[in-house]
Amino acid sequence: MEQELKFEKALERLEKIVEDLESGNMPLEDALKKYEEGVKLCRICTQKLSQAETKIETLTKSLNGGNFGPVDSENNPKKTDRKKVKKPEADSNGPEDEFLL
Repeated sequence: MEQELKFEKALERLEKIVEDLESGNMPLEDALKKYEEGVKLCRICTQKLSQAETKIETLTKSLNGGNFGPVDSENNPKKTDRKKVKKPEADSNGPEDEFLL
């Protein structure tokens, strides 16, 4: 199996093999050969997806300055974390906890 096979072509071929195997209309020896080819194609697809995922993570990490998560319109990480702090006990007129942005 050619290692430089494009993901889409490998996936298309794998889908055809699955369809053929599910039909149940082939001799055992042919089914085993198709299954073996399908395993090879599955490995190729998995490898290509893993490479794409790594590339996306690297690009996202560099875009966010090392912080994963949503970004604002200027490609900066959004500040969504709130820290809970206790108010001094002398002030008992409001709620006990206050959220800081």
